[in-house]
Amino acid sequence: MYAVTITTPGGPEALEWREVPEPEPAPDEVVIDVDAAGVNRADLLQRQGHYPPPAGASVYPGLECAGTVNACGSDVTKWRVGDEVCALLSGGGYAERVAVHESLVLPVPDSISVAASAALVEVAATVYSNVTQFGRLSAGESVLIHGGSGGVGSFAIQWARAIGATVYTTARPSNHEMLSRLGADVTIDYSTEDFVEVVAEHTNGLGVDVILDVMGASYLGRNVDALAPDGRLAIVGMQGGRKGELPLGKLLAKRGTIMAAGLRSRPLADRASIVAGLERDVWPHVSAGRVQPVIASRIPMAQASVAHEAMENGGYVGKILLTA
Repeated sequence: MYAVTITTPGGPEALEWREVPEPEPAPDEVVIDVDAAGVNRADLLQRQGHYPPPAGASVYPGLECAGTVNACGSDVTKWRVGDEVCALLSGGGYAERVAVHESLVLPVPDSISVAASAALVEVAATVYSNVTQFGRLSAGESVLIHGGSGGVGSFAIQWARAIGATVYTTARPSNHEMLSRLGADVTIDYSTEDFVEVVAEHTNGLGVDVILDVMGASYLGRNVDALAPDGRLAIVGMQGGRKGELPLGKLLAKRGTIMAAGLRSRPLADRASIVAGLERDVWPHVSAGRVQPVIASRIPMAQASVAHEAMENGGYVGKILLTA
């Protein structure tokens, strides 16, 4: 088979479409013929040499895929050859085939295509584990979603709206109309507006109950300022840097809670629990059309370098897909 390999860490040119050995399923794994794989910012970090795959994971990039089950290990009970599925991966999605533990595989939701489901899995798992499981966002509460134009942000807006929350989001102005259509109640221009002030204005100074943040260090103090009493801050990215100052006095006064957690390196049982939650709680909303994948573009997998360049340039809404 062929896969996207990383010759030497570096720019998009480091990605090469090469012939590689076929994956063999372990007893508890399935092999998926990949129709599409989502492109995530973590893939860019891996390409640059900053985010190596966990021990035992595929060395090829790609944290989510969708396709058809090609083979099943001897202990697999849930899936059969020919099933159309999508899966959460620790690596290997940028390939014609990938092996994955059966507990990390999901059925394709009724309302979308197989390929489109590849745009959902990683972002849905990130949002669900942080906004629902940790953040406990519920109807009538409010959430601030930083980077609403990205894959995580565009899904989080829809999910929060489906829950019944009031949604604030930061994004470049050119994307505000699209994000409003997805369900954002208040869109904030991060380049000219202070999100702390906008949130305070709309909440009578109270703040928001949950913040989902992809920026990290550069937003740390201001996020605490924007939290309501008993607020929850989930940090899922470091696009704004790795080192920041935390105003502990304000956090203590607000009884705030902060969680910073990746997804890829979590134990299998944790990831399996998240995937089970997606199938139980999120997939019915997708099947009903209340939450849908937002696909910015589809690029042939052999041209993965083009997809990485597009992600680095930005300016789009949703997910970039690599297609077989």
